[in-house]
Amino acid sequence: MPKVMMLMGSDSDLEYMKPAIQEFRNASLDVEVHVASAHRTPDRVEELVTTAPSRGVEVIIAGAGGAAHLAGVVASHTVLPVIGVPLPTLGLGGTDALMSTVQMPRGIPVATVGIGNSANAALLAMEILAIKYDAVREYLMSYRARFKEKVMRKDEAVKEYLESWT
Repeated sequence: MPKVMMLMGSDSDLEYMKPAIQEFRNASLDVEVHVASAHRTPDRVEELVTTAPSRGVEVIIAGAGGAAHLAGVVASHTVLPVIGVPLPTLGLGGTDALMSTVQMPRGIPVATVGIGNSANAALLAMEILAIKYDAVREYLMSYRARFKEKVMRKDEAVKEYLESWT
């Protein structure tokens, strides 16, 4: 089975990255999780990224706040797909992290999801893997069908509420 590696700049980022981990667990996909900082442990980041393919890693997710250089540093060391998760920050609410993650220079792309939206990063990673793995594609199709049903139930509930309201 495919494997995704998730890096976060600090253990304090775990709360924001848990939804992605849960999405991978729901899909029965392996995810390797590490704390490694682009600034405080750059050699560790490079080691984890450059050895990732030998461990079966096919997509990398990097979550960081503030300057949020982690995803870009990761992307500079690999040609594997890298998905950045800008994380909320105290001062600017995560817009600083969003801009740092999304404004990569030409030649070193990083796919970027919304601020703190690690669940979407996991789903995007699965979409990338679904190109190669039928089981992942089937899981995503089932996921979307369940999501559609949930929305349809909400639609019916709103209609029933409005009918009883008048």
